[in-house]
Amino acid sequence: MTPVTVRRWAWIHKWSSLVCTVFMLLLCLTGLPLIYHHEIDHLLGNAIEAPKMAPDTPKADLDTVIAAAKARYPNKLVMYMSQEADEREIWYLTMGDHPTDEAFKSVAVDARTAQVLAEPSFEGTFLGVMFHLHVDLYAGLWGKLFLGFMGLLLVVAIISGVVLYAPFMRKLEFGEVRRERGPRVKWLDLHNMLGIVTLTWALVVGATGMINTWADLLVKYWQATEMAEMTAPYKDMALPSKLGSMQKAMDNAVAAEPGMQVAFVAFPGTAFSSPHHYGIFMHGAEALTSRLYKPVLIDAQTSEITDRRALPWYLTALLVSQPLHFGDYGGAWMQFLWAMLDIATIFVLGSGLYLWLKRGVQAKAPARKEGDAAVEISREPAFAAEGEAR
Repeated sequence: MTPVTVRRWAWIHKWSSLVCTVFMLLLCLTGLPLIYHHEIDHLLGNAIEAPKMAPDTPKADLDTVIAAAKARYPNKLVMYMSQEADEREIWYLTMGDHPTDEAFKSVAVDARTAQVLAEPSFEGTFLGVMFHLHVDLYAGLWGKLFLGFMGLLLVVAIISGVVLYAPFMRKLEFGEVRRERGPRVKWLDLHNMLGIVTLTWALVVGATGMINTWADLLVKYWQATEMAEMTAPYKDMALPSKLGSMQKAMDNAVAAEPGMQVAFVAFPGTAFSSPHHYGIFMHGAEALTSRLYKPVLIDAQTSEITDRRALPWYLTALLVSQPLHFGDYGGAWMQFLWAMLDIATIFVLGSGLYLWLKRGVQAKAPARKEGDAAVEISREPAFAAEGEAR
């Protein structure tokens, strides 16, 4: 690699790293508690648990479950209802003044007794704050897209760092830390070593995080294309005056998709349905298929199926990327691995910022002897400076 090429890659690495580092540190710090969000909920006493009953206790009629939630908020509409894959004893219902209300209320209802268990609150809680800082910086779609751009810069920084790492390590053993060369060189070697160790994880998490920031745009495109096609026959019809039975709609959806389970239900007028339909989203029971949804559209008046089809490839790619980003598909050991790699990445980002700041301070100091200048006050990025100094 020629010196000019090295300098070009070094410039790319320096500025892509500098621009995204602070935000990547924020994402790593806020992502750490989100890895253990279930455990933290239990620790803080925010977890909702259904009463212990026999495993074969029959489920309550869904229309009764909905009625229990509406009794709590009689003037609100049901927007969504959902169940966790490993917690089929509770229905979570989202209720608002209109189908797209962002100031919604949540109600947890026992799926067997149709009794209201709690009104879970997410906004304003510790995990709620961590979630918003991690996902959208409290800035909605624009915040997501901004963080997506930071993720793109992280990917560029990782790739350029790998390109620079090869010539830098030609005369060093893998993982060697030169403690005798002073604190700055030691920090540089630790930065490089952990950067390579966490390379694949950081690249996967950065890339999948960037993809996740496009979720709102991908869903809007799906609504304007496939959802519009699925609901086209209802385009000019009057809005339903009365909603049909949810239990009948659910029975029809489950019968049409044997072996699948209900993930969530979107009520008429919400983002995942039409003004004329229930959108019942099914998923499989296996590790991979549990992440992939299949929408079944139900006529909201007759409770009969009108269309069902697999999601397009771009939404499938989005759904597959999410477990890779969150590390929530392999149990406690996978969570621990993701947490350790997250902490290592925090060190890589923090040490990179330290090295840049330290170099800036040293650059203002009186010139030292020529032999030290290449290492101590070089204006080139750390990778290039150290590589050439060797």
